[in-house]
Amino acid sequence: MKPWATPVAEVLEHVDAGEKGLSASEAAARLDKHGPNKLPEAERRSTLMRFVVQFHNVLIYVLLGAALIKALMGHWIDTGVILAVVVLNAIIGFIQEGRAEAAMEAIRGMLAPRAAVLRDGKRVTVDGADLVPGDVVLLEAGDKVPADLRLFKARGLAAQEAILTGESVPVDKDTDPVEAGAALGDRASMLWSGTLVTQGAGRGLVVATGAGTEIGRIGGMLAGVEKLTTPLVAQMDRFARWLSLFILTAAALLFAFGVFIRGYPLEEAFMSVVAVAVSSIPEGLPAVLTITLALGVQAMARRNAIVRRLPAIETVGAVSVICTDKTGTLTRNEMTVALAETPSGRLEIAGEGYAPKGKITGEADPEALALAAALCNDAELHERDDGWMVEGDPMEGALLAFAGKALEDDPLDAWDRVDAIPFDSRHRYMATLHERDGARRVHVKGAPERVLGMCAHLPDGSTFTPEDWHERADAMAAEGTRVLALAVMEADTLEAEALDGGLTFLGLVGLIDPPRPEAIKAVAECRGAGIGVKMITGDHAGTARAIAAQVGLEHAGEVLTGADLEEMDDTRLAQVVRDVDVFARTTPEHKLRLVKALQSHGMTVAMTGDGVNDAPALKRADVGIAMGQKGSEAAKEASELVLADDNFASIAAAVREGRTVYDNIRKVIGWTLPTNAGESSAIIIAILIGVALPITALQVLWVNMITSVTLGIALAFEPTEKATMERPPRERGASLLSGALLWHVVLVGGLYAAAMFGIFNWGIGQGYSVEHAQTLAMNTLVMLKIFYLFHIRNLHGTGLGWDALRATRAVWVTVAVALSAQAVLTYVPLLQLAFGTQPMAALDMAVILALGAVFMVLIEIERQLRRTVTETG
Repeated sequence: MKPWATPVAEVLEHVDAGEKGLSASEAAARLDKHGPNKLPEAERRSTLMRFVVQFHNVLIYVLLGAALIKALMGHWIDTGVILAVVVLNAIIGFIQEGRAEAAMEAIRGMLAPRAAVLRDGKRVTVDGADLVPGDVVLLEAGDKVPADLRLFKARGLAAQEAILTGESVPVDKDTDPVEAGAALGDRASMLWSGTLVTQGAGRGLVVATGAGTEIGRIGGMLAGVEKLTTPLVAQMDRFARWLSLFILTAAALLFAFGVFIRGYPLEEAFMSVVAVAVSSIPEGLPAVLTITLALGVQAMARRNAIVRRLPAIETVGAVSVICTDKTGTLTRNEMTVALAETPSGRLEIAGEGYAPKGKITGEADPEALALAAALCNDAELHERDDGWMVEGDPMEGALLAFAGKALEDDPLDAWDRVDAIPFDSRHRYMATLHERDGARRVHVKGAPERVLGMCAHLPDGSTFTPEDWHERADAMAAEGTRVLALAVMEADTLEAEALDGGLTFLGLVGLIDPPRPEAIKAVAECRGAGIGVKMITGDHAGTARAIAAQVGLEHAGEVLTGADLEEMDDTRLAQVVRDVDVFARTTPEHKLRLVKALQSHGMTVAMTGDGVNDAPALKRADVGIAMGQKGSEAAKEASELVLADDNFASIAAAVREGRTVYDNIRKVIGWTLPTNAGESSAIIIAILIGVALPITALQVLWVNMITSVTLGIALAFEPTEKATMERPPRERGASLLSGALLWHVVLVGGLYAAAMFGIFNWGIGQGYSVEHAQTLAMNTLVMLKIFYLFHIRNLHGTGLGWDALRATRAVWVTVAVALSAQAVLTYVPLLQLAFGTQPMAALDMAVILALGAVFMVLIEIERQLRRTVTETG
């Protein structure tokens, strides 16, 4: 049964209840049958299990194995560093585990704690959890609706349903059935659990509680939505598996080759293979990636974008389409009078929010219209430190702001209210009787389709023709405004019967929830960055179309409604979703379907929202972005990003920072893997060709430890490169471990080996001892790593320009630390004895610098050649 489409008598019969409510004994029996009016709690893992599962990762296993090997070798510093990385990652994952359940907790908190009901024909107050189907709930302005209710009495009743529908103004309610297929926002005979009664009073029959309510259904959807992993997490997991297999296989083959083919002593072969394996494992990579992401968190926080999950940062930079709610996201969530049509002409009203300040342009005199707007009104405006606020209905607040712009004096100082007919959804108008200096006047405002039929005259005394003004009202509605009609009548008393056919028509006013000026700029910036923007709202199609045009959406003219989506299967929806940017009168299921349809095209989808109705789509999207100020807790808990200022413009800033973070992650990986391969390349080649090692295994381990914890970290602090927001989004399946990166692993490894073998042989040719020549090779390795650091800093530019040399403080500090460590190892006698090093002369250092410069030029030439081939190919 669909209670909104069923007459009250049939609903009462269906739930076996009456208008005087249930007896206490019947209510208790139903509570045992249906259970409490609460959402079910999800089963949770224990705290210990949540922590243990953080270690269930292939790369973590590899790191733990490396730590064990280094501990067996007595390298306690290396062991400590690796274990610290493992524990740090586990702690971060542990803290962030279990966020999905928090979204359910936030929704549970939205249910009303207490409710006034009829039990045994008497009014009593019960705990909201004790409500059962068949209960009769009594409601008045300010009450939170405790369950899904079918109204059977309503007087001037309206409810704020933005958390479910996204509509920015309260919805009028009545008791008449509506169409069975009506959208959620059009089911005027229903009140929904968790929404707020803004005016009037009424009685409703409980037809659903707990998980059976609309908000409970959304909670169930949220619990069942699959949370997608981020591209970074997925790629690093695959990388860890293949890297582990490759390193272990290569190490075993190299050990066997060295012992059985080249005849190396068992201990020397084992030490060399361990050095190769450990230096090949990027044990510092997880720590540097974590630091890079953490710095991105700080940068985004400065732009009012709060990141709730670290890996989401790089996903923000990959966003190719943003699905945004309208109310409060693209718009201000504040009503304002934007235009008016009077018998004397059209008026354009400027100004923002509820401030009674702004210019009115047009040929007509707005005074009579403004007076009616101010007097036929129950709201109040108050100026506070953070701006003008409305107490009461937002539309009435907008009318007061309009009156303040048009009138010099406050009419309430001169006019005294004598009587009033409050707004009622049955007659759809409000009327007031005011007196000034003995003269009395009635002012009326309401729905055009009702008030226009009550008018007989124009202000000049001529006959009023309703048909013409119905067309104007429709035209104003097509511009995305909510239209009200205002009229006046001279009368001593206020009688509803006397109003019909006795009013003088004053004009129509059009109210809008205006777009944020900064949102218009942000949409343009996103489009310039190749990011599509789609509006998905519960509001009416005309309003959505008008706002879409104002903010600059690409396909603003075409609108698909929830009813249209219902007629499409998933295949058809996937076909049209790319070419439509505006979706109106949608439900949570529609939002989920739209996100999935976009993802089916390989798009990385961000979803913004603030209501409970947005939570499932926020969770399913690659990046869920919730509003921090006006957003519900459910939306925040289901999201990865929270906008502290509720400003759509902050999304563009977050995308820019996300792209910067991703670039820096690429730089970290692009520096770590080739240099790690370069560290071990000389040893591998020496074993394969059967020559003396140009660098000892112990020296390789030293270089690996010193440079991994210094140079790589510097790349996490790199600033945003030029034209970052002029590049299109990267493909969803784009790999961090690209063919170009693998080629650089081979290229850099070969150049490192050539340089180390070259300077080793040069040293031997100079008459140096083997220890002295190996010292040259070790310091050459460090110098090449430093030069490669400057090269990799500019992914999209050149490494030979001034910008490349004008490095950040982090680069210079880490370079200084690495060089200082090398100087200590090379010149301190105790370390010379431990690592087999010898002091170097000035000529030695000059040759090393020259090799570094040649290396820098060679890899820069290779990069430019590769770009040229790519651009011309």
